[in-house]
Amino acid sequence: MSTWLPSAPCTPTACGARVPAAAALPRALLRLAALAAVLVVGIALSPLAARCAPGRRARLVRLWCRALLHAVGVRLRVDGDLTSRPGRAGSEGCSGVTGEGGGQAGGSGRNTTEGRAGVLVVANHISWLDIPVLAAVRPARMLAKSEVRTWPVAGRLAVRGRTLFIDRSRPRALPGTVAGIAAALRDGAAVAAFPEGSTWCGRDRGPFRRAVFQAALDAHVPVQPVGIAYALGCKAPSTTPAFVGDDTLIASVWRVAAARGLVARVRIPAALDVGDHPDRRSLARAAQDAVDGAPSAYRRGGCGAPQ
Repeated sequence: MSTWLPSAPCTPTACGARVPAAAALPRALLRLAALAAVLVVGIALSPLAARCAPGRRARLVRLWCRALLHAVGVRLRVDGDLTSRPGRAGSEGCSGVTGEGGGQAGGSGRNTTEGRAGVLVVANHISWLDIPVLAAVRPARMLAKSEVRTWPVAGRLAVRGRTLFIDRSRPRALPGTVAGIAAALRDGAAVAAFPEGSTWCGRDRGPFRRAVFQAALDAHVPVQPVGIAYALGCKAPSTTPAFVGDDTLIASVWRVAAARGLVARVRIPAALDVGDHPDRRSLARAAQDAVDGAPSAYRRGGCGAPQ
């Protein structure tokens, strides 16, 4: 495994990805039709959203991502608050479960940091679902591999969403990418990244790569760790949405659409003040400890039987 092209040992077979039962076919087809409708609306409205003020654009992105999650049958549960300052965990305003209507129980879901100083949001990476899940809580400019730019539909939305792309085939491009992220952070943008560099099934996690944390140090902005996990109802973490190994996007989307009671759990620990860390190694370690320090639904574990 290259440090520049990290990969995970997870595979659909090893991590227990199930083939949906035939009984789930009608549910899956209805959800895929709803997903297609949401994507069409997103493509049609993205030029208009791009001309909106940042605060309004963020609200539109959040609503659209919640509509996308609803379309594929995913409920959103958030524990914590992205309005908190470094060193202080949030306790209100973003806690609860997003139901079918897209509303959020237990809090307003407002993010008072929008339009203020930049923040680097870092999370563990399990699935393509992680992107709309994060954006449904805190819209941000995503950091994605350059291949995403060529994906049908998603690539166009990524470009219009001002995604920052990283070319992992060109190690010499890394300093320029870090500089670009730092510039966006200095301009007050929220930038979201997955420092593992690859998707893991959710039962295990990879180490956080340090490069992206240099951008936060250079821009002198806080780092917000986020833990993501998926479960079927109130059961233990599920590997159903995992997009790993040689899995195809079509197969992964089909499993998600066919699942019953899929819940995306987002845990938001206290933000990290970069002034408390002498270098990117220390900052990356602190961010990973914050994500790994989540409750049992988010902890590390082996790739085992499906839930």
